[in-house]
Amino acid sequence: MKRITTLALAIFAVAGISLTGCNKKGGKGISLQNVGSDTMVNLAQAWAEAYHGVKPGISVEVLGGGSGVGISSLINGTCDIANSSRKLEKEEEEKATAKYGGKHPTEHLVGYDALAIYVHPSNPITDISVEQLSEIYKAGGKFTKWSEIGVTMPAGQDQFVLASRQSNSGTYHYFREAVLGKKSDMRQGAREMSGSKDVVELVAGTPSAIGFSGIGYRTDKVKVIRVSKKTGEPSVEPTIQTTLDKTYPIARPMFMYVPPTAKPEAEEYIKWILTAPGQKIVIESGYVPLAEFAPKDAK
Repeated sequence: MKRITTLALAIFAVAGISLTGCNKKGGKGISLQNVGSDTMVNLAQAWAEAYHGVKPGISVEVLGGGSGVGISSLINGTCDIANSSRKLEKEEEEKATAKYGGKHPTEHLVGYDALAIYVHPSNPITDISVEQLSEIYKAGGKFTKWSEIGVTMPAGQDQFVLASRQSNSGTYHYFREAVLGKKSDMRQGAREMSGSKDVVELVAGTPSAIGFSGIGYRTDKVKVIRVSKKTGEPSVEPTIQTTLDKTYPIARPMFMYVPPTAKPEAEEYIKWILTAPGQKIVIESGYVPLAEFAPKDAK
């Protein structure tokens, strides 16, 4: 899958169209600005490129930066569509509703992401539990070395190198809630990476590292390990089937939010995303489609 740098980078579905703001109508057609989730940015770009073939008069300009960036753009009224790998929090929903005179943004579920746990290919570990992940990543957690969870590493590689995401990331928010617990903080010293791709690259180059990132960022330079909810329980691979049947314990929905003031073209675009062609791109990008579009032989 194509990899791109997402911070401060606009990704254009159509070459030659400049990023000049939201709700722009130009000589070449209508431009929609799509901002937010770094987890979703490659998928959003693939959607945008395919949709231009369906509707040549519409360009979708994709900007990453994290779910927090997308939600802020939604609240500030500076985007047509906000991508988020988490739901709006109550305070965010209230701010957005106040911004639009009491009208709520429209939430669209567009697919799912199995949050993968990545290690270096040389690491002998095959599975891990959510309980162990919590004790590895949370402040004051009892595990700081691979040997403490039964993994034998070469000399000098026993200490965990923790790859995390920045706090404005939907991935960070989800991991903290689902793995650490809302009242727990991330361990100091964890390396806060600016993008999902950066997490995977750090793990690929660091034998003692462990990191969490969207399954769509998997490469042949890292190993994805199985996850169980509790230590000692059967562990599960992150797949389409285990995500949809909820046996994989750290999978999450992906959303697109549209402000009440958005042009009808924004809603039409999302309607297309929720069709078979749009959901096929979800699968091709390494993510999990809505249940009705999952292949019958999905594993």
